[in-house]
Formats: sequence, structure tokens, C-alpha cells
Amino acid sequence: MTGEDTNYGPDRQETVYRQGMLEGEPPEFPVAYEGLEERAREELDEKAFAYVAGGAGSESTVEANDRAFDAWQIVPRILQDVSDRDLSVELFGSELSAPVLLAPIGVQGILHDEAELAVARAANVVGVPMISSSVSSYTMEEIADQLETTGWFQLYWSADRDVAASFLERAEDAGFEAIVVTLDTPKMGWRERDIELAYLPFLEGQGIRNYFEDDAFCDRLETDDPWADPEASLESFTDCFGDASLTWDDLSFLREHTDLPIVLKGVLHPDDASRAVEHGVDGLIVSNHGGRQVDGAIPALEALPEIAEAVGDDVPVLFDSGIRRGSDAIRAIALGADAVLLGRPYAYGLGIGGADGVEAVLRNFLADLDLTVGLSGRASVDELDRSTIRRAER
Repeated sequence: MTGEDTNYGPDRQETVYRQGMLEGEPPEFPVAYEGLEERAREELDEKAFAYVAGGAGSESTVEANDRAFDAWQIVPRILQDVSDRDLSVELFGSELSAPVLLAPIGVQGILHDEAELAVARAANVVGVPMISSSVSSYTMEEIADQLETTGWFQLYWSADRDVAASFLERAEDAGFEAIVVTLDTPKMGWRERDIELAYLPFLEGQGIRNYFEDDAFCDRLETDDPWADPEASLESFTDCFGDASLTWDDLSFLREHTDLPIVLKGVLHPDDASRAVEHGVDGLIVSNHGGRQVDGAIPALEALPEIAEAVGDDVPVLFDSGIRRGSDAIRAIALGADAVLLGRPYAYGLGIGGADGVEAVLRNFLADLDLTVGLSGRASVDELDRSTIRRAER
């Protein structure tokens, strides 16, 4: 994956070095994840930063997600022809230029006024698929209109079945190519940072556009205009946002209302993975919601190998929670993932630089991934397997 068009790998480094040393223009945005987070802490509103950076309870799961990667070490091979690298993968009949998608992140309007529209533009330039959240700051139709690359829609399964069905229909009509159903959030986790700041962005009208402009949701209200009585409308949103009563039998509802591939997000147990396949889902995302739902939960990376083994080649397995650098993606793929989701890094890029910030984060991430694949002695993503890594000695 080299060349002037993509500006990955050595080309990316050479461009940065040349601009910095010969033209006096060092990188505008931090390259390291830690630098992105620190810049975001400095520049974002305190509540907005806490909402993105925070996790459930003591945030032990967020920390465990990061530490889990240290348990696996890459074993580089030498004298392999890695002059050309191929990072491409195929998912649901579409070829992706790299095994990376943008994770669904809600209420992006608290980070930047252009929110998901800016992310979509960056995704177009770099060619990375975007997963759009149910609780986006712009409607799914507005986001889809901006997207030229692959787009998936993430569904928070509403307790109001008419609203859930309407979202599925709208997503398909808008041109999204798959439905990602997040199942670990029937209620939001105990997030101490947000609670201490008494901050829930939905109550400020953030992340509710898909609902307030949905006919089925408006049918729940006493007025045709949700903004005419925002307090009552927000209460209705809160009442129907999630559904804690869902069971396996309810999965048939999804298939009844969409022909798109259905991907379940939030899977951490191999028995759940096997059962999902039995119920006919098309893909899985191993995720603990970035540590935002259950304090003390198993790191997502630790769950990945058993889940990948349980489902084999029956369905694609994607990985989310803790991806920060290219080496993280390599280890996840070697443990059984077909692709990974990038979350907080691009959110920080959005917050500090809009579309340009997101683009910089993506270009750096992909350059890192491309180089590390090659320096590991592999010429393609297909060559990444358990022989690529070993457990670290404790």
C-alpha cells in the first residue's frame, strides 16, 4: 500500500520529514495518541473531553484494554520481500483498502461544529469506511450524502419498535451498506467523570437529530414539532433510547426490517458469538465499548481469540476497544480479527482540527500500520496470523 495517492508508509514519513526540515512546516497535529489526547484536553471544553475520554466507574476497563496489547509481542521475520504491501481486505462483498473502519461515536457536535460531516469528508479522502452512530449530531441522511467511501449505520435498538424499524428503513434508503447493532448499551454505564460534571449531552439537544426528525419518533409526541416542547421530547427520547428487555428471540425483528448485513457489536463471550451465528447474523464486533459500560470487564483483546475460534470462518470478526497504533491492529488481526475499529484517536483529531485533524490521524495510523506490517516481514494482511505474535513473558 504505497504510492503518492495514498501517502502511506515511507512516503508519509518522507513527506513529513521534508516539510519539517526543508520547508519549516512540522506536523500541525500530534502524531502520538498520547499527544492527541493531551491537545484535546487543552483545547476542548472540559465536559466534552471528559465525555470522550471517560469510562465506566474507576475506568479500570479502559486501562485494561490498553494493557492487554502488551501481553502480545510481534515476532519480525527477515529476508522477506516486503517492497510492496497489500493491506486490502474484503467485507460483505466490498474491498477495503485497509482493515480499518471508523468506530461509531455519537454526539460529535460537542467536539466540532461540523461533527460527522467533517469525519465523512476525511474518510472520503483517505478511503476509510465510516460507521455512523444513531446518536449523531447530523441526520443519517445528511451524513450519507457526504460519504463517498463505504458507510455503515450503527443502531441503538430503541424500546419503541416503530422507531427501531424506521431507523433501519432510513439507513437502507440512505445507502448505508451494513447495520451495526450495539447490544452492550441498553442503559448507559456508570461514568463517574460525566456524573461529577452533571453532564449528559443529549439533555442539551446533542445527538438527537435522528430521533427528532424521525416520523415514528414524532408519532410518540403530542406535537408534530419536537422542538416546540423540547423538554417533553427529550423525555420521550430518554424513555425509548434503549431496550433492556431484548433477548435472542428478538433478533428476528432485525432481519424482518432490513436486507442489509447485520453485525452485532459488544460480543465478549464465545458462547454468545456461536449463538449469534446460529441466529443468522452476518458479522461480529468484539468490543467492551471502549471501557465505557462495565467497570472491571474483560479486556476486549483477551476475548478475541476464543471468539474467533468459536465462529471460525462462518462470519467476519471485527475488533474494537483500545486500538491506538498500527501495531495494535496487527496484534488484533493476528489474534483473529478481520478488521479493526478506530475510535478515540479520530475523535480527538476531530476536536482539535475538524476534517483536517481526522485526516491527519488516519494518514498517520495507516502509515504506521503499513510500515509495521512490512517491518514485521509480512507483505499483506493475509499473512498476519498467530505465528506473527507470541505471548510476552510475565
